[in-house]
Amino acid sequence: MLKLPALLRSVSRARSDIDELLAKPTWSVKSLLPTDSQTAAAPTVTPEQLRHLLRLSALPEPKDAAEEQSMLATLRSQLHFVRAIQEIDTEGVSPLRAIRDETKPAEVESEIGLHSAAIKEALAQEEVKGEHYKRVITKEREEDDVTKRAEDWDVLGYAEKKAGKYFVVENGNAQN
Repeated sequence: MLKLPALLRSVSRARSDIDELLAKPTWSVKSLLPTDSQTAAAPTVTPEQLRHLLRLSALPEPKDAAEEQSMLATLRSQLHFVRAIQEIDTEGVSPLRAIRDETKPAEVESEIGLHSAAIKEALAQEEVKGEHYKRVITKEREEDDVTKRAEDWDVLGYAEKKAGKYFVVENGNAQN
């Protein structure tokens, strides 16, 4: 069993080790971007492949050759970044399920159960009806301001053209 002074020294040493570790970065975003030589060595994406990807993505094609070259350079840079991420050794690292605190205390805190105050309040507002084995649970509906405003909303208020209770959409094939 460690005595208090020895324990304090080990904690202090551990803190200084952590401070030393965090004092300088071990990587940077710049290291994930390709250098000029890496860009030249990277597999090329042809303009035809770029246009195909843009069509699949429902994105507009480049307006001119300069914009196309810029898009190709950006795509090569992004592919280099993805390859750098894929090379990271993740052996023994459990997969991330979500971007949130996944520790046991955090999971317990985020659990929803009957002990939750919000659940108790919601259940208290329900009314049980029926006899024997048929039970219908209904919740009293309160008419709130949002519902009232939704019902009073003028759907056609911003329509440029109307025909009775319908709005009119003109297509490019209008005949005179």
